[in-house]
Amino acid sequence: MDRQNLTLLTDLYELTMMQGYFRNKTANETVIFDLFYRSNPCGNGYSIMAGLEQAIKYIKELHFTRADIEYLRSLNMFEESFLDYLGDFKFTGDIYAIPEGTIIFPREPLVKVIAPIMEAQLVETALLNIINHQSLIATKAARVCYAAKGDGVMEFGLRRAQGPDAGIYGARAAVIAGCVGTSNVLAGELFDVPVKGTHAHSWIMSFPDEYTAFKTYAEIYPQACTLLVDTYDTLKSGVPNAIRVFTEMREAGVPLKNYGIRLDSGDLAYLSKKARKMLDDAGFTDAVISASNDLDEYVIQSLKMQGAAITSWGVGTNLITAKDNPAFGGVYKLAAIQDEQGNFIPKIKLSENSEKVTNPGNKKIYRIYDKESGKIKADLICMDDEVYTEDEPMRLFSPTEPWKKTTLAPGTYTLRELMVPVFKQGECIYESPKVMDIRAYCLQEQDTLWEETKRFVNPHKVYVDLSKKLYDTKISLLDKMGEK
Repeated sequence: MDRQNLTLLTDLYELTMMQGYFRNKTANETVIFDLFYRSNPCGNGYSIMAGLEQAIKYIKELHFTRADIEYLRSLNMFEESFLDYLGDFKFTGDIYAIPEGTIIFPREPLVKVIAPIMEAQLVETALLNIINHQSLIATKAARVCYAAKGDGVMEFGLRRAQGPDAGIYGARAAVIAGCVGTSNVLAGELFDVPVKGTHAHSWIMSFPDEYTAFKTYAEIYPQACTLLVDTYDTLKSGVPNAIRVFTEMREAGVPLKNYGIRLDSGDLAYLSKKARKMLDDAGFTDAVISASNDLDEYVIQSLKMQGAAITSWGVGTNLITAKDNPAFGGVYKLAAIQDEQGNFIPKIKLSENSEKVTNPGNKKIYRIYDKESGKIKADLICMDDEVYTEDEPMRLFSPTEPWKKTTLAPGTYTLRELMVPVFKQGECIYESPKVMDIRAYCLQEQDTLWEETKRFVNPHKVYVDLSKKLYDTKISLLDKMGEK
């Protein structure tokens, strides 16, 4: 986990292809690769971009150490001249990307790499590994937070994550998408995000009785006193003993701030409503009732519908692993090759599956907003040299059903270009915001979605359209390929 140089975090075929390009020097043209995904995870109506900061660190540290080269030599697959080349390797290309926390949709480039093909090929695996994982967890966390309807959601999944890195960067992604904090202390230190937690059942079990355990905890943490009340009997023992301790604190003049109870088992709807009445009757109307216990967006949504008196949620396994959809599915495809005159020649990948046919060329993305509401109307993928302005009619059509068309009148919409430059000629020109600033931006981004797009079942689809120029280029290439 301490190793920053992840150069060998790649699939072997990236290196064998690199050697092939190296042997044929004229094959090392500058190319464009697009990193994109084909469908939203969890049946969602959107996804959230995450992982760019770690991708930047990876590119910055990209170099082959002596130990790396010795290992590659030991495989007996690589020529000495190629290994010598790796000894001086440095990324020299350009990278454009959609900023972290941005709402994203299928088929639009999240990252665009413009570099000699050996360099562009090498970075494929690590970029996919980083962006796929964090975008997946951010998207899952957004769903959970949406179900909580403004209540605080805490990420509690470290012990169930698939390894330390997944726990650390998963916590980061969860906070970006809206979680108020994490139980992961290392993530708190690394990313300057809030860390939160209470105590375990073992704390209570280690004392002679529940009341003594609660009282001792309250004396140590009077300003963060959330008591776990379900070790023995929630309503007959746990809540009454918590009320007893809160009463003693009040009588002693201890300010009651950030206090309450946590439920971790049983019928959370029933127990929370009963506990709420008991706390209110005792005068603790501002005591928080938090809950955990294998929660996800569907359980939280159901508990809300049942009138559960829970206002704080600790979500672990199902969030940090995105248990119902454990892979994001991002891909990395060649889009263009630069010719001797410096022009990018569009390239396309065909497939029996129409969803796997790529969009060719050097592209950029415009996001189109409804001017009155500020909500997203559509995204438009176009060629990089195309320019659109808000004072002209915007003609849109479906790239899969081109007879479906609409025209936006000037003054009724606003435009925003999504991708920003990150690397220029191998030098980073982008500074990643702090995680909590990305979180604030991400919450604003989620407000640009229509409620119909946020629903869990059959969400409204936001259209990702192609410009006429890009569409015609794609059809022309398809026609040429069909003639062969």
